[in-house]
Amino acid sequence: MDPLTTNLDDALFAFIDVETTGLSPVTSRVCEVALVCSRGGVVAARFSSLVDPGLPIPAEASGIHGITDEMVRGAPSFGAVAPRLIAELEGAVLVAHNAEFDISFLRMEFARAGLRFPDLPEIDTLPMARGFGSFTNNRLGTIAKELEIPAGNWHRALADVEMTRRIFEHFLVIFRKDGAATVGDVRKKIAPFYGGRGAGARPAGNGRKGGGA
Repeated sequence: MDPLTTNLDDALFAFIDVETTGLSPVTSRVCEVALVCSRGGVVAARFSSLVDPGLPIPAEASGIHGITDEMVRGAPSFGAVAPRLIAELEGAVLVAHNAEFDISFLRMEFARAGLRFPDLPEIDTLPMARGFGSFTNNRLGTIAKELEIPAGNWHRALADVEMTRRIFEHFLVIFRKDGAATVGDVRKKIAPFYGGRGAGARPAGNGRKGGGA
């Protein structure tokens, strides 16, 4: 079945987030990953794990997400958690906020582990906010606060995933009222708001969680 023609009630959405040691997927590594899968608004799977990045976590990064070298000491490598991610992602539509950031890191980490990141359709909540919201800014925490969604421990992977899921569900209500019935319908609605980079591009976003306008 073509995921893009899948009815929104039947689609498996995989909300994913990573915390990292820096901003470049080439020189930095993942130190935490979280995934929540839902179908028809019901959570079907939830996974979160600290990851040993194999290098020191800079103080600047720890200052953002709170993850320290001590916390990841003894944690599994990314290669050890990758099989769980592959299993949960099968047949899913990926959803993330400023998806380019998370997915670029995931692709690189999978490659380092000698694995191929699954080729899945993606939906980004950042262009949703750009095109269909009116927020102070489009950072994940700001959107959640202004939609009265509990932020929890913002900048930890599982909390960010849960916020992304709630934000996505908020916009899904709007899209359904406007006639969206399939995954492809949603992608078409948000395509013009990918930061002027074309309908097939991903949004650039200023900063880790898409702090662009």
